[in-house]
Amino acid sequence: MERLKGIRSVNIARLLYLLICELAGAAMANHIAGSDKIWIGVIGGLVLAMFFILVESLTKKFTLRGFSNATVGLLIGVFCAWLLSRGLVKLIEATLLGKIDQLESVTLIINASLYASLGFLGSVLALRSGRDDFSLLIPYIRFHQESAPGPPLLLDVDIITDSRLYKILNTGFIDGNLIIPRFVFEDLHIMANSKNPSKQARGERGLQVLERLQSNSKFQISIQDSEADEEVDSTDARLMFICRLLGAKLLTADEALAKTARLQGVKALNINDLNHALKPKIAVGERIRLPLVRTGKDDNQAVGYMPDGSMIVVNNASNKINTTQDVTVISTLETDAGTMVFAELLGSESEV
Repeated sequence: MERLKGIRSVNIARLLYLLICELAGAAMANHIAGSDKIWIGVIGGLVLAMFFILVESLTKKFTLRGFSNATVGLLIGVFCAWLLSRGLVKLIEATLLGKIDQLESVTLIINASLYASLGFLGSVLALRSGRDDFSLLIPYIRFHQESAPGPPLLLDVDIITDSRLYKILNTGFIDGNLIIPRFVFEDLHIMANSKNPSKQARGERGLQVLERLQSNSKFQISIQDSEADEEVDSTDARLMFICRLLGAKLLTADEALAKTARLQGVKALNINDLNHALKPKIAVGERIRLPLVRTGKDDNQAVGYMPDGSMIVVNNASNKINTTQDVTVISTLETDAGTMVFAELLGSESEV
């Protein structure tokens, strides 16, 4: 919805600009050539407006941040050109004075070339530079927001579609503005409109989570329009590019993405790590009061679950299903899926 509003606003601005150019061209033609030549001004205004609208559409990925960077680079380039031209032009005048008739034209061409070339180089180098490069150049200026106590948090699709996100953020343990890249927001819309029921459910859940976060005044959410270079085409690479650009932390539920980000020097927070850290460690010999809810893999086994979802397999307890029993942990086994816990009924264990 926000994207559609932005597109409509841009189209309205284009239409107004086209109308202004048409009117200005007609007025100029009427003033210079008379009322019978107004059509020439209308065509001229149309051509001029279409040219600049084409330029604007080609630079639609050029954000205000990029414009400010390019402006700083342009000023630096022009200043360097001014310094060079003062000495270079005087040297040329002293060397070629009396030897060339059109010395002023030569110096004008050299000045124009210096200013244009160094201004262009300064702008391009500034666009390729990051925030840290500007902070080295201007030590007392940092180009980032100070409205939040910590670095911003960049959210990916996996964390947005995770039902645990809102609860974790609402506790206040994690601070920082929430940033959602434009392409992530678009991926959620695509998922929500998918014909695959599973993807559709994930996309709708993600949009509902964003709506809840946006309606809560505790959170500040912004849509990031920055784009990576053309050669960076994968979603993970684009996420890490924006993290480096904004100095943000990546908040995700994708373990592989979190590991890749850390290897590339990007700070990543994986909520699954938080979940594992909060799970209570069950030690051998510990006594637990456990509700038994179903049979296990073997006929004599019963299975119960801890409040955090940990599964405990109880031997020789199939006849105790749908009851709550005191059990004693006899062993644990680490697997790729997590920790498997085996226990015995407290009475049977004491008899052994």
